[in-house]
Amino acid sequence: MSDRIEYISENDLEYRDFFTPQYYWTESFSPQIYIALAKKGFISVSCNLQKQDILLPEMQSAYAVLDFKNLRKRKKLNCLLKSDYSLKINKNLDIIIPKLIEHHGKECWLTESYIKMLYKLLNYSLDKDNFELATVLLYSNNTLTAGEIGYFIGKTYTSLTGFFNRNYKNWGSFQLFLLGKYLEERGLDFWNLGHPYMDYKLSLGAKILENSDFLNRWSLSTQFKN
Repeated sequence: MSDRIEYISENDLEYRDFFTPQYYWTESFSPQIYIALAKKGFISVSCNLQKQDILLPEMQSAYAVLDFKNLRKRKKLNCLLKSDYSLKINKNLDIIIPKLIEHHGKECWLTESYIKMLYKLLNYSLDKDNFELATVLLYSNNTLTAGEIGYFIGKTYTSLTGFFNRNYKNWGSFQLFLLGKYLEERGLDFWNLGHPYMDYKLSLGAKILENSDFLNRWSLSTQFKN
């Protein structure tokens, strides 16, 4: 793997200012490294290679970024706004992780080591660490219809991975819209939706920012603020 993807170390994160847009790898799943990567603008997934879990941080060439003034509500969501729904922003990994694994199946990148790390990340907060993990859960009555995992840094929120109940039409889009309104009301600068070339992100109102433009905004909006 090291012949194809560059290894990244704690020393790199401390002293390097520029990272070529590509995947990197490390065998470390420490919360400290994960948070340092996130603050640099990496979005990290994982894989299992030869019975070893590997963290795969990606410095993307472009990002889907939603400014809340551009948030779009499709007409098909109007009826759902009148329904009995509840959006919960919390840290309930016990509920959402099984749903993510079931939804994504073999394509799920949540390895055992990544999941263990997520539980450790629950101990970090914006006030102390300028990083906070969050789960987003959307219910119709008492049925969980959609949700995701993401994290806050400074005045930004980054989506990692999500799911939707296929028996509840449009509730995945509904969760995204409601989350966008929540983030706007919270006073965040923008929402980082990660990989840009997905229609649902653009339909939500996200714009594509190239790496350098994204990192300029990212560095300003992720600074620690007391």
